[in-house]
Amino acid sequence: MSRFLRAALLLLLLASCGGGREYAAPRQLDDACAIIRERPQYLRAMKATERRWGVPVAVQMAVIHQESKFIGNARTPHRFALGVIPMGRQSTAYGYSQALNGTWEEYQKTAGGRGAKRDRIDDATDFMGWYFSETTRKLGIPLDNAEAQYLAYHEGRSGYASQSHLGKPWLVQVAAKVGSRATMYSQQLAGCSR
Repeated sequence: MSRFLRAALLLLLLASCGGGREYAAPRQLDDACAIIRERPQYLRAMKATERRWGVPVAVQMAVIHQESKFIGNARTPHRFALGVIPMGRQSTAYGYSQALNGTWEEYQKTAGGRGAKRDRIDDATDFMGWYFSETTRKLGIPLDNAEAQYLAYHEGRSGYASQSHLGKPWLVQVAAKVGSRATMYSQQLAGCSR
């Protein structure tokens, strides 16, 4: 094999390994200031959502942390029959906000536009703002109540209204962690230079 061909193959191999940063999680997920320093576009998107829908940045960050750990192309795991036969994914949830296909389509029709994509941070945060503001309108949950908003987000508004979460102690614990994380992020954001 010629030197040129070997060098070209090596370059091609190295180039194929370098992609994906766009969707990778930020390095310090427990530090809101570090997240926005590393990804300033996140703060721009979340501030725009806060202005449009009234959802605090810390609440958005806490829910995105829980749903996708800030991984833009996050998907639910595959299901397997007999432990080895792939049967598709557990749900249609995708992107930063883990929005389901049907809910995302409703958002596109009513607020987001047909070009909105779940793997773009500005569209994902706008979706969450739309969803949370509708939850506030329909159920009266304050926009800054990350724990209750998360429960309604996870269970759907009708599930929350029928208190389906009360039969899921694990989910109540997860929602409490989302609430705690939102408080932590809020305190951190107050101290970082934006």
